[in-house]
Amino acid sequence: MSEDSALVDAAGPRFAAPGGLAQAVILAWGWRRRGIAFAGGAVGALAMPPIAFAPALIVPMTLAVWLIDGAVDRAEGGGPFWASLRAAFGAGWWWGFGYFVAGLWWLGSAFLVDADKFAWALPFGVLGLPAALAVFPAFGFALARLIWRADATRVLALAVGLGFSEWLRCVVLTGFPWNELGMALGANLELAQIASIVGLHGLTLLAAAIFAAPATLWTETRRRWPPTALAALALAAIFVFGAWRVSAPASPTLPNVKMRLMQPNISQGGDFSPDNGQAIVQEYLALSDRATSPTTSSVADVTHLIWPESAFPFLLARDGAALAAISEFLRGGTTLVTGAARLDDNDRSDGRRHFFNSILTLDRRGLLPERYDKRHLVPFGEYMPFGRWFERIGLTQFVHMPGGFDPGTGADRLHVPGLPTARALICYEAIFPNERGEALDEPDPPRWMLNVTDDAWFGLTAGPYQHFAEARLRAIETGLPLARAANTGISAVVDGRGRILAEARLGAETVIDSALPEPLPPTWQRRWGSSTVGWIALFFLAIVAFARRRP
Repeated sequence: MSEDSALVDAAGPRFAAPGGLAQAVILAWGWRRRGIAFAGGAVGALAMPPIAFAPALIVPMTLAVWLIDGAVDRAEGGGPFWASLRAAFGAGWWWGFGYFVAGLWWLGSAFLVDADKFAWALPFGVLGLPAALAVFPAFGFALARLIWRADATRVLALAVGLGFSEWLRCVVLTGFPWNELGMALGANLELAQIASIVGLHGLTLLAAAIFAAPATLWTETRRRWPPTALAALALAAIFVFGAWRVSAPASPTLPNVKMRLMQPNISQGGDFSPDNGQAIVQEYLALSDRATSPTTSSVADVTHLIWPESAFPFLLARDGAALAAISEFLRGGTTLVTGAARLDDNDRSDGRRHFFNSILTLDRRGLLPERYDKRHLVPFGEYMPFGRWFERIGLTQFVHMPGGFDPGTGADRLHVPGLPTARALICYEAIFPNERGEALDEPDPPRWMLNVTDDAWFGLTAGPYQHFAEARLRAIETGLPLARAANTGISAVVDGRGRILAEARLGAETVIDSALPEPLPPTWQRRWGSSTVGWIALFFLAIVAFARRRP
């Protein structure tokens, strides 16, 4: 009996002997199978910014279905079940490895900023991190295999498996949800609007199911069109909902608030050093005082000035000359909100100094008490996990702080004079979705989000585009407007529907002026967090379970 015949006999009458490409993928084994999985995953990166071609996800998701079909065939052809599970896991690992290598290659740029010190470790970032992250889709493939059935419901099994594994990627250890599969929808303004109900993880479930559906066109004996037609209908409904939401009138803006965001476009190379500290401050002041319109001739015409993350190559709070120059600059009444490293000498119980990646506030009187310390630090960038072990091989975090940064312990609220309460986000804190929801009677709810970041580490690559898209999705999820100041871009002011009101392109040295939009009423996602995605997953599982009960 041929392998094709064995596949048909084992799977039952609903599953056709596949032809052409589907057959080649299902029956592939060894390095050919690994190569198909790797290449398919890599194509999926085209669905992420800056290309953001969502239909590109059809290729990896369709191949994922066929690759697991091939793993099932090995078991139903007489092999042990654990071997089938291992085959699914292996295919998922290679699939994920290709996806992450193609989507996160730009991380290598950070290793070249201080090349003499870090260039040797570049392969660990470009290949090592993707190899570790690939364990998550591998687990997703294996989980899907456990509930796999040779009919159209296997599309939903894959969506549940990958949806759960992507959620794990967001929470395991410190979490790293960068380029979660749902961003294939989240990078498109209209398609992203459904995130106000289902959040990022819900987008992942929907994207996996929708873009995997075409796999059934080549493998179903009957009713091969309904899954794809239903997926197309779902995608169209999502788009229509998004178009309706985006077409709403412009959000009203807060009275008596005029914000200016500075984007200095300063590299993280040798020029960003304490020796050039005063020159950098003077450059900031000159750029921030730039005339942008007949009604905004200088910084005195704005109420709030925002500078990006870690804007200074020194400790601002310890530099009297810099503080005096900034206070004099703000004499017209403007309030400055800026990213800056901070040293806290109050706690010496462990015999070391404690540095924080912070947001500070200043006005003409000097440094104000309102601040925020970053809570979710970047592993290897801002601190070293297993630091003592890595120090033995000469590897330290990228930031030049003894021992790296400490995580903040306070709330993520920032109170800026003259502005409503803000939810503060530094750098990649903006990529984490709202998981828990917020109480309706919260005494101090945020009314906007402030994101300061320094993407200069990644140059003119895909990284800053991906980072901005994920930050903008937080605004759509919560209905909160977003003000984002980035050293090299992309800086922007975004309303609660993700519509861009003002933007500075990547690599530009400029300032942008904007009012601050009012927040929308709390979205479903903001109220209930990721609980909705659990109900979607249970619905998918119920369909799979019902199908498994049928003969």
